[in-house]
Amino acid sequence: MRWVPVGVLLSIVPGSASPQVGPPLVDYHQHFFSPDLAKLVGVEPIDADKLIRLLDSAGIRRALVLSTAYSWSNPSRNVENDYEHVKADNDWTAAQVARYPDRLRAFCGVNPLRDYALVELNRCAANPLLRTGLKLHIGNSAVDYHSAQDLGKLRRVFRAANDKHMAIVIHMRASISRNLPYGRTEAQIFIDSILPSAPDVPVQIAHLAGAGGYDTTTDNAVSAFVELIARRDPRAKRLWFDVTTVDRNATPDDLKLIASRIRQLGIARVLFGSDAAAGGNLAPREAWLEFHKVPLIEAEFHTIANNVAPYMR
Repeated sequence: MRWVPVGVLLSIVPGSASPQVGPPLVDYHQHFFSPDLAKLVGVEPIDADKLIRLLDSAGIRRALVLSTAYSWSNPSRNVENDYEHVKADNDWTAAQVARYPDRLRAFCGVNPLRDYALVELNRCAANPLLRTGLKLHIGNSAVDYHSAQDLGKLRRVFRAANDKHMAIVIHMRASISRNLPYGRTEAQIFIDSILPSAPDVPVQIAHLAGAGGYDTTTDNAVSAFVELIARRDPRAKRLWFDVTTVDRNATPDDLKLIASRIRQLGIARVLFGSDAAAGGNLAPREAWLEFHKVPLIEAEFHTIANNVAPYMR
């Protein structure tokens, strides 16, 4: 029987596909912010206790916590001895999930361009609380899809994660602040040059290949994955897509397009996520309600709510 606290069967906003819906089994896109990191990025700290309260309010049993340790090595910040901070934040994340091992699972975070990327990946792989997977943030790490050097480093990290049997969650959107190019061409570069380096592990594409919200740039990137899946390319076999914050500020036409793309990608490979409840993001309960503005039918919402990726089994 599904675990649902009393009183949290969620009522959906008027005009949605269903008047009522149970909460998803898992929130696949959550973050902690340690006190030090929260100070660095300008948000309130989020620890395991706070996240569990948010999950309980939503009736969500479990969450995938994606370490934000890579934020220390954002090249725009120039943090001295950033690797020491990265290690400390990954370890802090592990210690937090250890307090709720039946409800939280953590992925290690690292900037793939840093010289210590493989060292940290191997260190995380040796930690039972971090070895399940790896979180990469292309924008935060300033990876340029048109740099042969950057692609080589990213391939190296994908290959190492595959060798260690670590699933990968990747925020694919290139840096917006640096105005790096991103769209269909860059998604195709990822498919052709990066994805084959991790053929044996699940790869979760965050924010439906965007960065939150849904615009032409994001849709152009998604279209490359839609075609990959349509032709039954074996490279798509272990792909998953989270819909975290894709409905942010979406117009009715955007919402229709999101629904269409979700169906083209395949409902069975789509995962719900709400992101950290910071910086204007909605809490999990409100995010699940908001997601129902996307014009999917009740059975489709039910499938997404009950999808369980291999790394959360």
